Parts: sequence; C-alpha cells; structure tokens
Amino acid sequence: MSIGHGDLRELYQEVIFDHNRSPRNFHKMDHADHVAEGHNPLCGDQLTLYVRLDGGVIADASFVGHGCAISTASASLMTEAVKGQTVEAVEALFRDFHALLTGVPPEGRDFGKLEVLAGVREFPVRVKCATLAWHTLHNAITGATDPAKTE
Repeated sequence: MSIGHGDLRELYQEVIFDHNRSPRNFHKMDHADHVAEGHNPLCGDQLTLYVRLDGGVIADASFVGHGCAISTASASLMTEAVKGQTVEAVEALFRDFHALLTGVPPEGRDFGKLEVLAGVREFPVRVKCATLAWHTLHNAITGATDPAKTE
C-alpha cells in the first residue's frame, strides 16, 4: 500500500497537532545543568529549555513556555530526539535540520519524527517557529547567556 503526498501531509499535520496538544517533556526540570531562554518576537513564541548533561551526553531535556503549534511541536519533538545523544551529534543534527527547513537536506540523514516539520520550508516565515527550540538548545549547551532569538 502506498501513501500519497496528500495523505503524508495529513499524517505530518496530525503529528504536529498531537505534539502541540500534548507536548512531550513539557515541564520545568529541577536538576538541570543548563537552562536557556528563547523568544520569537514575530510570533510571540517564548520558551525556557532545561538540559541535564552527563559526560557530554544529553541525559534529559525539557521545556516550558507558550507558542504557536509549530514552535511547541518542534520543541516537543526536539526534546525527544536529543535525549541520549552527544552534544556534538545534537549540534550536527541542528545544522542538518536547519538545512532541511531552509534548503537542501544532507543526503542519507534520517531525521526520524523530526521529518514531520519538513513541510515548514513551504512557509519561510514559519521556519523561525520550528527552529526556536533548537537555537535555545544550542545556547543552553554552549553556555550562552543571552536569550535565543529568531530575529
């Protein structure tokens, strides 16, 4: 059975809606090693990202805040995707994910569930919504003190 383009788009939209309605890892982490703020003034998206590292590996990640469906779903999907990954692997994933949304994704990269956000590239103004959590994660793990912004 083959899935048509329209069916795939509907499936992707349902995953985004699900992660917006019931975001995963949506809570303040009491024992976070790294915390960073993120803000997208264009859309009003705002989040706080919490990360706990263990020897260069993201042991746990969570977030709180408010934003549009794409921003919330992206943060939810991102926190699931990065747990258990090395900081270096996460930074590479962010670069590749950004390329997926803005241009040509690297060949052979398996984005897993993050693939559902690929359709955002058809709406360039929404790319900032999808990447806010990633910029905030980058700031958290690199120790940047200024809030992550998409402007």
